[in-house]
Amino acid sequence: MSEHVSSRARALGSRWLGIGLAAVIAVVTLGLGMTGRLTLYISPESVWFACAAAVVTLAGAIWSFALPLGSETEHDHGHDHGHDHAQDAEPSTRRTLATAGTVAGGVVASGVVAAALLLPPASLSVELAMSRAGEQTALFAGADDITLGVADTSTFGVGDWASVFATATNPAAYDGKDVTLTGFVTPADDGVNLTRLVITHCVIDAQTATLPVTIDAGEFGTGQWVQVTGTVKADADGSLHVVPDSVEAIDEPGDPYEY
Repeated sequence: MSEHVSSRARALGSRWLGIGLAAVIAVVTLGLGMTGRLTLYISPESVWFACAAAVVTLAGAIWSFALPLGSETEHDHGHDHGHDHAQDAEPSTRRTLATAGTVAGGVVASGVVAAALLLPPASLSVELAMSRAGEQTALFAGADDITLGVADTSTFGVGDWASVFATATNPAAYDGKDVTLTGFVTPADDGVNLTRLVITHCVIDAQTATLPVTIDAGEFGTGQWVQVTGTVKADADGSLHVVPDSVEAIDEPGDPYEY
């Protein structure tokens, strides 16, 4: 009886670590996708793929209920009983290590799923953006067009302008360009930066874009979201900065990233 209970427990654990966790993640993904919050984790272009994959995963989970409990491991038993079992008996230490690895992986995976269910979706922190500032500068989409001088700057966001500020070989060409930009305030060595996190595929590759803005350092607190309307100015030394005509404090936008 105890052996049957133990075998059933192992079968339930195996199914949870497999299709169970995958199904929960699929449900969370679909929920975030339908509420528009999946873009807090991945780029908008990837949302359709993630949701399609979640639907396929759920279909597989539903189909798995047609399989008898424990059938996942049945292929390891019940055949070739005529050979010498001593030849393929695994050392107990290897089984112990394998079990420990499975349990540890299951605990970590279950913790990730629990966090996804219990914690509200949130954007990356201001502290993370500040810690990544300066790692790279000319890394944002549109950099090639900017170099060739064929880009329409009226559509630029903080990331595009950060690339311009870092790579422009003729800064005077951008002097006087009008800008309307949204970001959050971070401190700079000689003033204030307008900052935004830019992601390519998902939040793991998030990189910080910063623009120097002529704002009183004490006017807004670090992390305050603002909308800046003004112009780009080129200094005599060739550096660029934004001179605002107006700066309005706003709430964090629904989609806090640029892509």
